[in-house]
Amino acid sequence: MFGMSFSEILIIAVVAILVLGPDKLPEAMVQIAKFFKMFKKGINDAKSTFDQEMKIAELKEDARKYKESITQTTQSVRKKLTFEELDELKKGVNEVTGGLNDAVSDIKKSVDTIKNPTNAIKDAVLGENADENSDTKPQKEA
Repeated sequence: MFGMSFSEILIIAVVAILVLGPDKLPEAMVQIAKFFKMFKKGINDAKSTFDQEMKIAELKEDARKYKESITQTTQSVRKKLTFEELDELKKGVNEVTGGLNDAVSDIKKSVDTIKNPTNAIKDAVLGENADENSDTKPQKEA
């Protein structure tokens, strides 16, 4: 048990018989056995408590790492969703702006036509003549 040989145990037993006597020796052996049993139980309890604390510390560290990972993933997803939402909003604004620009240019043309009806007619006639002239006239070679 403690790395003792048979001869050492025999010497201790002989000394115990001489010191305690044959009457008190059985009681002393029972008390010594109880002491060693209690000592061994205390050491085993301390060891198991230490092992449990180490496992708890490891679990806490793992939980902290998982929490950090989840937090980073959540932040990444939030950023991604925010950028996607902003892109969609930008597309919508661009579509509305394009439609408004087209409407504004149509309104400007209508206002110009109303203010200067002769210019509008002249532009329309010249535009048609320009198209006809470009088709009928051969281009000069340089």
